[in-house]
Formats: sequence, C-alpha cells, structure tokens
Amino acid sequence: MQTQLVAALDIGGTKIAGALVDGRGRIRLRAQRATPAREDGETVMRAVAEVLAELAAAPQWSRVSAVGIGSAGPVDASAGTVSPVNVPAWRDFPLVARVRRAAGGLPVGLVGDGVAMTAAEHWQGAARGHDNALCLVVSTGVGGGLVLGGRIHPGPTGNAGHIGHISVDFDGEPCPCGGRGCVEGIASGPNIARRALDGGWRPGPDGDASAAAVAAAARAGHPVARASFERAAQALAAGIAATAVLVEIDIAVVGGGVAGAGDVLFAPLRRSLCDYATLSFVRRLTVVPALTGTDAGLVGAAAAVVAPTGAGGAAGIADAV
Repeated sequence: MQTQLVAALDIGGTKIAGALVDGRGRIRLRAQRATPAREDGETVMRAVAEVLAELAAAPQWSRVSAVGIGSAGPVDASAGTVSPVNVPAWRDFPLVARVRRAAGGLPVGLVGDGVAMTAAEHWQGAARGHDNALCLVVSTGVGGGLVLGGRIHPGPTGNAGHIGHISVDFDGEPCPCGGRGCVEGIASGPNIARRALDGGWRPGPDGDASAAAVAAAARAGHPVARASFERAAQALAAGIAATAVLVEIDIAVVGGGVAGAGDVLFAPLRRSLCDYATLSFVRRLTVVPALTGTDAGLVGAAAAVVAPTGAGGAAGIADAV
C-alpha cells in the first residue's frame, strides 16, 4: 500500500515554497516561487496557485490527503485568514478558502510559520524530547512557536509564541504591526542589514547587502557589522527571556536564514541572555540552532495539519498519513 502524502506550503515575505511530504517528514517533491510581496493581493495568490498547480501536476498528487499551510503572520487559524506584516496587500486574506479551491477541495489547515517551524523542530529537530520550548524563525521577519507540556501550543488563532512583535524598546522605531521597538524591527535580516548600512558598512564588489553579507563582514571583524548583530542578539535575548519567565521554557531553538550566521549571532545572543534570564527558574535556559534547516516550514506545516494540537509529534503525522 502506498503511503499517503500531505501537500505543504511555506509562505513568507521572500518566497512561497511548496512540497509533498510523507509520514516520515521526507520531502518527495518541491515547487517554489518568489513572493510578489509589494504587488496586489491577487498577484500574491496567483504565485501560491502556481506552486500548488506544479505540485498537483505530479503523479504523486493522487496520494495527497490534505494541505498544510505555514504562513508569515499574524494568521487567524479559526477564520482561515492571514495578514502577514511583510505582505501588505494581504489583510484578513481568506487564504484557507482560496487554497482549498485551488487544491480541488482537499482539507486545508493553517498555522503561523513560527508554529510550523516549532512542529518540525519538536518532531525531528533540536526541541525533540523537550516538553517546554520556544522555537524562533529569524529571517525576513521574526516568528516563533511554543511547546508547552509536551504539545505544540498554537493558541486560539495560531499565533501563540509570535515573539517578533514583543516590544523590547519602548522608544524604538515604529513597526508595521502598529507597535514600537519590536524584536522583528531589530533582529530580522533586512533590519540587521539596514542598521549596518546606516552605520557605515558597505557591501563588497558584488553589491550583496544582505544580512548574510553583514555576517561575513562581522566574522572578518568589521565593527559596524558586528555591532548590528550584537544589537539583534540583544533584542532576541530580551524576547526569549521574557517568554521564559512567563511560561518556563527550558530551551530556545533559533532557525531561519539569520541563524546561518552561526557564532556571529549565537555568541552575543548567549551573552545577552545571561543579562536578561536572571531569575532562578530560567537560568538554565539554553539557546541552540535549529536542526531542520530550510525545510522546517514545509515539514512543520505538514505535521501541524495532521496533528493540529501538536499531540504526538512524529506519531501524529505518521498515524494520520
């Protein structure tokens, strides 16, 4: 008997990725489009539909039992809508209904991208075996998700753990979310790069002005590049420590493209955490890199749709598919 599959979508401000995922979390087929994040809402939806159409054209599509979506947030899983901060044209966009239509009526589940990454890390990654964890996606934006009492805790609308919009600087810059001084406004990749450029760092001959290029410069000792990452690390540490005090997590798992900076990010992050996680019950909090890599959003979206409460982790998806 052939194993059933789940179609997964990972929707962010930079790319829309899709995959067919089996019960072991293995990706059997991929599709991807750039996110036309500055275009109108229907143009963004067309990119999503193109990814689904590419997956649906494969013979394996006949074995797909459901579609799981991990989207940049905020999302409203109960209403099936999304309002990603980094996709301005989508405000209360009825993504679940539109994907269900594009997928021929298959069941569709929605979680925030941070919750999807958390599901993947708790199933197969660095949070495996931990009953209380925070998992972060630090990329174009900053998202997060929680494991509490051994189960994924998405919250009523699917946004629990959305650390990117905790305010850590009351006098900081306005955030597109409507707040001020949010973690995302300091620690996301584009903001790390912007701050370095504002401070006088300049890209090399290739013109690469990304956070990855800033990380390379920091690794080579450029003081402005290092300062930009240290500021990002401080913001992340403040948000992580606040979460730990509230819900007593014992591990924070950091993934996403910015985590690829390695010690340029993690060394100052761990130092800053010592300054913020000072109460006795959070002093043992550890911070580690994610293990599921760039596929975390896809694997987690699949896991979340077949086990929406997070119960069972790997068992949940395996049993369902």
